[in-house]
This record gives sequence, C-alpha cells and structure tokens, in this order.
Amino acid sequence: MTTIDTEQTAARQVGRSLNRLEARAKVTGRAEYIHNLVLPRMLYGKICRSTVAHGRIVNIDVSAAQAMEGVHAVYTAQDVLRVIPEPYFGPAFHDQPILALDKVRYVGEPVAVVLAADPHVAEEATHLIMVEYEELPAVFNEVEAASSDVLVHDVLKPAGTFPDLKHLAGRKGTNVALDFQLRRGDVEAAFASAAHVFEDTFTTQQVMHTPLEPMVSIAEPGDEAITIHTASQSPSFVRIEIARLLGWAENRVRVKSALLGGGFGAKLYIKLEALVTALSLLSRRPVKISLTMEEQFFTITKHATTFRMKTAVSEDGRITGRKCDVWWNGGAYADIGPRVTQKSGFTASGPYDIENVSIDSYAVYTNLPPAGAFRGFGIPQMVWAYESHADMIARALKIDPVEFRRRNILREGRPHATGTPMKDAAIDLVLDRVVDRMNWTAPFERGTGTLRRGRGIGIGFKALVAPTTSVAMVSLAGDGSCTVYSSTVDMGQASDTAIALMAGDVLGIAAEKIKVVRPDTDVTPYDMATLGSRSTFHMGHAVRLAAEDVRTKLRELADELGVPKDQPALAGDLLRRKYGMQAGNIVGIGSFIPDYTSPKHETGQSENITPNWMVGGCGVEVEVDTETGHFRLIRFENVVDCGTPINPKVVDTQISGAAIMQLGITMFERMEFDEVGQLRNASFAEYKIPGIHDIPHVIGRETVDSVQSNGPFGAKGVGESATFGVASAIAEATEDSVGVRLTSLPLTPETVFRALCAARNEPMAEE
Repeated sequence: MTTIDTEQTAARQVGRSLNRLEARAKVTGRAEYIHNLVLPRMLYGKICRSTVAHGRIVNIDVSAAQAMEGVHAVYTAQDVLRVIPEPYFGPAFHDQPILALDKVRYVGEPVAVVLAADPHVAEEATHLIMVEYEELPAVFNEVEAASSDVLVHDVLKPAGTFPDLKHLAGRKGTNVALDFQLRRGDVEAAFASAAHVFEDTFTTQQVMHTPLEPMVSIAEPGDEAITIHTASQSPSFVRIEIARLLGWAENRVRVKSALLGGGFGAKLYIKLEALVTALSLLSRRPVKISLTMEEQFFTITKHATTFRMKTAVSEDGRITGRKCDVWWNGGAYADIGPRVTQKSGFTASGPYDIENVSIDSYAVYTNLPPAGAFRGFGIPQMVWAYESHADMIARALKIDPVEFRRRNILREGRPHATGTPMKDAAIDLVLDRVVDRMNWTAPFERGTGTLRRGRGIGIGFKALVAPTTSVAMVSLAGDGSCTVYSSTVDMGQASDTAIALMAGDVLGIAAEKIKVVRPDTDVTPYDMATLGSRSTFHMGHAVRLAAEDVRTKLRELADELGVPKDQPALAGDLLRRKYGMQAGNIVGIGSFIPDYTSPKHETGQSENITPNWMVGGCGVEVEVDTETGHFRLIRFENVVDCGTPINPKVVDTQISGAAIMQLGITMFERMEFDEVGQLRNASFAEYKIPGIHDIPHVIGRETVDSVQSNGPFGAKGVGESATFGVASAIAEATEDSVGVRLTSLPLTPETVFRALCAARNEPMAEE
C-alpha cells in the first residue's frame, strides 16, 4: 500500500465506532440548513390549496390578494405557462402540474401562490384568493379505484425515467399506473393438490414521513442560469428535471443541498423545486417556499395498501404455492409509486422457498395526497402482510411460528421467486439470533388476571434498488490533506462519516482529517439519489474506486520521479518535487453501477434482479389489558444483516431509529380522511408519533456476523432493515396474549378492545 503524506499512516478505518463528523456543529447550532438561508431581495411564497378532492377549476379570483398591502405578486398555473409551457413533472409519470391546471385532484393541491417580502403577509393574502370549482366524483380506496369509472387522470404520461420500467405505460382508461406481474411454476395446481389452503386480507394506512425539518426550496435566478438551494435527497435528479422543464442545458441549472433534518423518502425527486423555479423566473427575484408541518401532509405520504394473500401448504407444513394481489394507494400523482410497486411487489412470497408463485402488484391513482417512497420502499407494508399470514397459518396448523419459518425459509443458493439465487442473505442467521435474544425455548410468563402477555417474531428482506449509478471524486492536496466530492445527502444517517471512513481506509488517512463536500451539482458528481439504503453500497463503491485511483496515480507519479518502489511515496513530497512548490492535486474518479437484469414483463423473472438483499428480524413481548385493550411493549429485539458494518456506532442508531419509526406506524400513526377526502388530523396535536414514554426502556439491537461479498469492504445498507417484521410481530404477540388477531394497521388499544368485545360477543356501547 502506498503511504500518504501524513504524520503517521492511520490504522484501519472501516469498522471504527466513530462519532458523526457533523455532530459538534449540530449540537452547537452551527450546522447550516436551507431554512436558515436568506438571500438579498428574496421573496417568500405561500400556497393557496384546493378545498375539494376532485374538480374542474372554473375561476380563480386573485384580485383581493393582489391588492393587499405588501403583496408583490399572485401567480396561478396560467402564469406558470408563460415560463414553462409544459409544466408537468414526476419521476415515473410526468403527471403532476406545478400548479393545478384545469383540474384539482386532491384536497390540499397547490392552486395559486402569493409572493411577498414578509411571509406572514403572503400567508394572510392566500385566504383572500377565491377559487370556484365544478366538483367531480372522487375515489379514495385503492381497490375500488382500480376498477372505478371515475378517472383521476384522463391521459397517462409515462416519464421513461427508469431503465427497469421502460415498458411503463399504465392501463389506458383506468386508474392503474403499473400492473406488475410475477409468475413462477403452476400456482393453480399447487392449490388443487394442497393439504391446506389459507386466504387472508391485510391493510395498511396512509401515514406521513414527519421529518422534523419541513420541506424548503429557494430558487435564485442568474444570467441565463438558475441556482436552486433545496432540502432534497436527490440534487442530481432535480438538476436533470429542472433542465428538462426549462428546455435548458444542465450546466445552466445548479442545485445545492445542505444537511437535512430528516427525509425518509419525503424529499426525493421534485417536490417544491419546480414551483420555486417558475416563481423566480416570473418575478426575477429569489423565491423561497418553506412548508409548515401541516403542509407536509399534503405533499407526500406513505402508500396505504391492501393485500389479498392465498397460500397452499402441505401436510408437513411446507408452503407449496402462493398467490398475492396487492394494491398500492398512490394518491393523485404517481411520484415514485410505480417503482415501489415493482420493487416491493416481487417480494410478496416473503423470505420463503416457494416453487409456485403468482403475484399481481398494482400502483393505483386515487383522489388523496400523493404517495411515494418511505423508509423501506414499500417493504414494511409487504412484510406486515406475509408475516401476519405466516403466523396465522402456523397457529391454524398448531406449529410453532419459529419452526414454521425454519421449514420454509430461503437458504443460500436457492432461487427467489424471481429466479435470482439468494446470495449473502443471512435470513436463517437473523432468525436464529432473534430466537436466541428472545429466549424463545425458555419458560414464558404469561401474566395473571387482566394483564396477559404474549410474544411474536417477524422477519423480512428487501432487494437493493437497482439499476442506479453513483460517481465520486477524491482529491489529495499538496499538503497531503484529502477532500471527497459526493452528491450523497447526509440527512441524519451519517453518510458523510461513512464516506470519510471508506476513503480513509484506502488512503491510510484518519476519517476525522477528511473533508466531505456537501452536494452541489456544479462541484460534486452525479448520484442518482439518497434512498433505499443504497448509499453505502453504491456510493461506497464509487468512493473506494476514486480513492484507489488516487493511490494508483500517486504510485505512477512516484515512478515518474524515480522514487524506488520500496520507499514510501509521500504525496506532499512528490507534488513539491513535481511543481517545485506546494502545489497541485492528485484527483481520483470512481464510478459504479451494479450488474442488473430487468425482470421479464410477462413473468417478472430475472436471474439478477438485485445486487444484494438486506435482512431484518424482530422479536417482541407485549402486555395487554383485557379490560381496556391497552398494551405496551415490554421487550423489543432487533437483528439485521448489513454485511460488515462501516461504522458500528451509527449502525446501532440506525437500527434503533428504524425500529422506533415502525413502532409509530404500527401503533399510532394514521392520516384520517373524511368522506369527501378532507384530512382531519394534519398536526402533531392530533397525529400521534411515538414519544419517549411509548417505547421500551431497552431496545435490543444486533448485527449478525456476515459479509456482503460484492459490497464495498463487505458492507451493504442498514437504514431500513429494522423496520421489517415489527408490525406483524406485535400483531402475533397480541393474539398470543389475548387470542384476537388484527389484520389492519394501526394496532391501537381501541382496535384491540373492539376485537376482544367481538370475541366475547359483547355489544359495544352506543357511540
């Protein structure tokens, strides 16, 4: 290995438990966020939103708002058309207008924007805008919408963005944006010959991502160019999409991001960026739009889902066939929903070895706020369904749920339902470690009186999103210091720290001495997006390759200068000898895209559908009050397979954070809509997220001893794995304690109490 010009070559960096490099700046308040940015002559935008779920816009009267003192301008879609003639955006479909044009498709859709130098003036003026609608029938349920004559979109506009969805067109004359099919074996024959057939329906609710930093974007017009400062997980995509909308070359669009105060998928692709771009071009001034917490509920959500699962089982408890239909409630605009539908849909057979599989996964338009990626890319909903189904089968057959899983689990080398062989997916090891941590075979105290105890286990896995590309640059300066240029966005997952560790490992430099430049599309190279636990794998490889390129060039420079191969090639010395002074840089480039084979359109089969599988398992113990339905977690164990941890300290916090987030979705969170599509709980006063008193005192966490053979330093992602299995494990523990099975999320004291009353044939009191 080539020695770099530092006081002492650093020890191995990968595997260090290192505090986040940005931690001090955050806790001292010095960390910069886009919310803090104020530009000269900047105007603030506030949005007037639709009050109906589906309707034609008859008239928009902005005169009173325009006349209000302090208002700079009021703009509608007709104004946007002056600067962007085709004002539709979206990653999967170009279906979402920058402002509602002719029609509104959900309550809360942006209709007009007020600009003012004072945001409070702009907000007040929005209430003076009068909009007249011709209301149209609306559809809200995903299953009903799939076959409804009420069309959310009269014309479907596929974007063609994703190479794995080149066939994307949608079903003409329906609300189905994507119908993904997977077929393997003969499912009907499996059902015909089965000793047992089980069929169940499961649902999940629509929830909000709740990043504590709401969405914010600023557009700053320049001389035949524009700079966008934005809290985004995908600055490279934003640049491409804004350039497309404007018909400009990409080098006229600059996108800069900062630290994000959480994202979880909410800040992916285009959100506010197209709107502030149009407003800045119209006003010729910088424009900033910062959403309130309430407005985030109307911007992007997590898919509500309905699953119908049918499973054939042999006499000895082996799953021989599975059929699954799943409907994803995509809301009014597709966003990333079709890709979620495909990537999660093909995992409906679960982490089980099933010869005969039939899966239909539908992305469906409805008249609700748009839905997109949310920590897990649809997998937590999918695991909820197939693991609940597994528990119900095991209980009906009187087989221990752990034993049932062991009889059916996918093992190394066996083909997944897609035909892709399982490799480096420690499903059995994760299950075994959860069992051990739960002391599953030991005597179990089931409680007394009205307080009863039960336990449950759940496992799940996720395919890494592919195909995607990451590019990185590493620059070694004349004094031996190192800078990494990457468009991966640090949104609390400590990606900057992981990048520094990986670069430092190759170059022999302590991570603390490496600077990681924040995303800036004029400076940092392309990265598809920070999503789906892809950064460690994709950007990790790109950074590794870039650092190795630096090391190679350093050796080549040493050879050029006649330094013997057995002597250290000190960067600073070499550059001073080359240029006669402290000058110059050694720059390495790394680019990475994994091998991938798109699934066949007709069958969903692929011999290489993903570069790796991320695995997570969960065990819980609950205590339920049979008189009230209230329950609490008294044990919570989480185990993941993330390959080799790059930073064990951060891996621990990622496991805990993901598990707690899924607890919230399982036990509390639900967006509540009335019969006309109006959201009734768009605030933290009414939308419950877990607090410190809602989680167990101890959250068990562990990474199994595994190596991802094709991963950078043996690693793969970890940010989502601990969300798998939480919901189904709690549902199973509840049934294990009091004998009632819940099949719809969230699992609340009220739903438990209602189920208990139904089981006892006790009528509910009049409401």
